[in-house]
Amino acid sequence: MTTKVCILGHYGDGKNLLNGQTIKTKIITRALQQQLGQDQVQTIDTHGGIKNLLKAPFQVLYALKNSKNVLIFPAHNGLRVYAPLLFLLKHIFKNRKLHYSVIGGWLPQFLTQHKWLARILKHFDNIYVETNTMCRALEKQGFTNICVMKNCKDLKALTEQDLIYEKEKPLRLCTFSRVMKEKGIETAIRSVEHINSQLGCAAFSLDIYGQIDSAQEEWFDSLMQNCPAYVRYCGCVDMDKSVEVLRHYFALIFPTHFYTEGIPGTVIDAYAAGLPVISAKWESYADVIDDGITGIGYTFDNTEELDALHFQIAEDPQILLSMKTNCIKKAKEYAPLTAIQIMTARF
Repeated sequence: MTTKVCILGHYGDGKNLLNGQTIKTKIITRALQQQLGQDQVQTIDTHGGIKNLLKAPFQVLYALKNSKNVLIFPAHNGLRVYAPLLFLLKHIFKNRKLHYSVIGGWLPQFLTQHKWLARILKHFDNIYVETNTMCRALEKQGFTNICVMKNCKDLKALTEQDLIYEKEKPLRLCTFSRVMKEKGIETAIRSVEHINSQLGCAAFSLDIYGQIDSAQEEWFDSLMQNCPAYVRYCGCVDMDKSVEVLRHYFALIFPTHFYTEGIPGTVIDAYAAGLPVISAKWESYADVIDDGITGIGYTFDNTEELDALHFQIAEDPQILLSMKTNCIKKAKEYAPLTAIQIMTARF
């Protein structure tokens, strides 16, 4: 008996991986199991990188043979393997649909450099992107199979009564993403150090959460050795504990250096915890943050603007405190069962 859907995704081989790819794959899988029934959702773990390549044709054949829909969640390298295999082997099986859920906002730019892959993906039944910005960019490349499906997290947002309005200095900032240069961790540290030095007091503190990129551990260790006491690394937080941890902070800072972010999961966590976001204006910023309502942004890669924002906020914390109720209202847009309706309607 064929099932409704088989998911080829990065589940992490039992490891507690906290990167955006693994988290989104697990969240969507659970939501589909809840919506369709566990017996209608098969899963195949693509974790393993190069070592997994020899298994890929057999994984794809199994998925196509046993499910009416095949859904993939690959990153750059996985896409170059699984998309062509699915396209080629689909011809063996009738009445199968191919679905691709994009993680992040990198795909439009990536496909301008890999046109052969774009031609293959145009034969997929549905490609789900996180933002309208991505949708428009792909449609300009000739795609007609694009759907917007927001990134999502299964979080219980705070109520207005649960919100904490803390005005005492230092105002507690945090980052809540992978710990790597490209996420702007050092940018956040340097800005907080600069403001505190200029004001002559600890106006802000900064706590850093997240899994340290394995290739950047030496860089991060060196960075933290030279940090003042008001900058701390606080380790990792389980997905279901994010709201309880974040609710005690003043704001989340997201100084990403990735211009092609989609809907960052860290912003969804912040909204559920009632935290406004201080953010670089990446490509899809306006799709995710209502400027002046759920957060406040600065020109991408402009650290002087970030410093100016911190000065302004230090003088008047109410600028962000007034946004807290807006954030918990916004969080409702990112509930998994709401998000996947776009997908299940096309199965």
